Amino acid sequence: MELKTDPFPNLPQRIIGLRDLAESLWWSWHPAARMLFKRLDRQAWKESGYNPDKMLKELPTEFLESAASDPDYLRHYDVVLSQFRKDIGRKCCLLDDIPGPNIHAIAYFSAEYGLHRSLPFYAGGLGFLAGDYIKECSDLRVPLVSVGFMYPGGYMRQCIREDGWQENVDEILDREAASISRVLNDHGEQVVVKVPLIEPPIYVAVWKIAVGRVSLYLMDTDIELNDPWNRGISANLYTGDIEQRLRQEIILGIGGSEVLETLGIRHSVLHLNEGHAAFALLERIRDRVREGISYEEAVHQVGSTSLFTTHTPVPAGHDVFPFQLMEKYFHSYWPALGLNRDAFLQLGIHPNEPNAGFNMTAFALRISGYRNGVSKQHAQVARRMWQDLWPDLPEEEVPIDHVTNGVHVPTWIEPKMELLFNRYLGPKWLEDHDNPVVWELIEEIPDDELWRTHYWVKIKLIDAIRERSRRRWAKDRVSASIVLAGGTLLDPSILTIGFARRFATYKRADLIFHDMQRLKKLVYDRWRPIQIIFAGKAHPADDPGKRIIQRIFNAALDPELGGRIAFVEDYGEQFAQYMVHGVDVWLNNPLPPMEASGTSGMKAALNGVPHLSIMDGWWVEGFNGKNGWAFGEEEEEEGENRDQADASAIYRIIEEELIPLYYKVSENGVPHDWVRVMKESIKSNAPRFSARRMVKEYIHKFYVNALKEA
Repeated sequence: MELKTDPFPNLPQRIIGLRDLAESLWWSWHPAARMLFKRLDRQAWKESGYNPDKMLKELPTEFLESAASDPDYLRHYDVVLSQFRKDIGRKCCLLDDIPGPNIHAIAYFSAEYGLHRSLPFYAGGLGFLAGDYIKECSDLRVPLVSVGFMYPGGYMRQCIREDGWQENVDEILDREAASISRVLNDHGEQVVVKVPLIEPPIYVAVWKIAVGRVSLYLMDTDIELNDPWNRGISANLYTGDIEQRLRQEIILGIGGSEVLETLGIRHSVLHLNEGHAAFALLERIRDRVREGISYEEAVHQVGSTSLFTTHTPVPAGHDVFPFQLMEKYFHSYWPALGLNRDAFLQLGIHPNEPNAGFNMTAFALRISGYRNGVSKQHAQVARRMWQDLWPDLPEEEVPIDHVTNGVHVPTWIEPKMELLFNRYLGPKWLEDHDNPVVWELIEEIPDDELWRTHYWVKIKLIDAIRERSRRRWAKDRVSASIVLAGGTLLDPSILTIGFARRFATYKRADLIFHDMQRLKKLVYDRWRPIQIIFAGKAHPADDPGKRIIQRIFNAALDPELGGRIAFVEDYGEQFAQYMVHGVDVWLNNPLPPMEASGTSGMKAALNGVPHLSIMDGWWVEGFNGKNGWAFGEEEEEEGENRDQADASAIYRIIEEELIPLYYKVSENGVPHDWVRVMKESIKSNAPRFSARRMVKEYIHKFYVNALKEA
């Protein structure tokens, strides 16, 4: 059903395999594959945004013909292509012993996916978690298919005005210059699917991204079949309009299920990554009722083969839709389930807030037979939050398990750090990277080699920041204050703290500014200063989050802070790579217990960047007293006292522990005590908080049992 005209007609036959490589995101986590494209022309690779699809379409034919006749290039090409075809062609594993109807045992639904900067279908951690998850499923050859949205307008581009206020700029995706393709039918036309039982009708066009072995199908409402007011439903991620948000979630859950059915992709298990796609549960129930099964039995069957992963303890993160909107869109749907209005709406009622509306998380928790939080502590918080759904059970017996998040190691390891690991952990360490024993060999790396590698990566980060500022200056003719605040005065020799995440208020990005005089002493110390790099976006409708950005931006302009505070605008996947690789310390100080997990700190730890974090999320499991720094274990009330106590703890740790360790260097310039913390950070966190460990836990805790019920 998937046909496509040749997108790269100028490719010589000898290197025609570059077409398949460019059209599969496998290249994005295999450095040797990326190098094939980079070697064609380094400047073109850079100007394409490190996007091989775009690069191959723009590269002059003579460059391609030159590569096709270069013996050295062809040797590397043949090796990479052989590995690619071997990986993509290998038989599915891990679930081989479980009977199932076909190779797509699991369908994974998510509202966002963080895969690569050329595919801006993500807003933050939830999307990167989903992207890492399906990449690891590809590596482990898990029979999984994934479903999401094509957002032509993406999430948003962030531009900072001269007064420090965030402006939200739409940047339309160039679909023809990314590793994405239309799904075509036997007549060469793009597949279009009608969303079931929703009137007036809404249609979606279907696109596909090959994430290695895993197919990700994306839906797009921007087609002529739709009424003009329906074409923009999938335009942007996380719209603030509540009705548009409901329509998105109807399409994601119900429309996504219909897409799989139209494509002939049967699945045995449904995995919902957050509540945005929970209506897929309804569609699974409706399919069974339509086959003649009673509603009660259909609910049992669907529940026993469905997994719901909740990601946030923040109330605003759980969608609640007004009853009148639910009636408007589902009045013709609930009869197909054999339900009346009240019974249908009751599925989404939160017992403590019965008049609030239809709660998507409450609905997903009720119907799904398997449920989990994303860290051990988050599961405890979730059991407390949702205990009223199981009023007869004590809190500790509420059926919400946990699988702590992890990160896709091949994606987030810095290439030079990977080469170092190859030398001392062995060339096949990646094949067994969730095994803690492998990482004990980190101790074999000489301190000076690890430090030199890190310092090189740190210079790379600061060079990238300066280049971003130069481009903004040259392209947009912005004020010099924006260039200055963007980090042009940063110094790689200084202890550098990184803070990069979504600027929700509970994450307290400006906490370290709580005592400005104390902070100024730290950054302006003549002999042992610190500098701090901030990056991140506030939701387009989140003015309090934007005010925090503005405060940090203005602090970056304060001469008394000496140019040692930077705010780097338009934080995305590419700059996230630079940050988690290149800073010296990763700072994390949300208001507990609001941090469900926090994968950015895991990415930093993997690269030898120790974590300085409040005891929340994954750090409760990760901190061992030697691999970073922790604070905030005491019970504190919210408010000024809490902020003051936590800020004081951060200052104390920086003053008494970080600065002495970092600036205590040997005759050859190596801070051996600091490197000891770096090594402990890598070996204690890399295997435990890898996506490989995470996916295996999902398989053994949930998928195996669910597949037995299918």
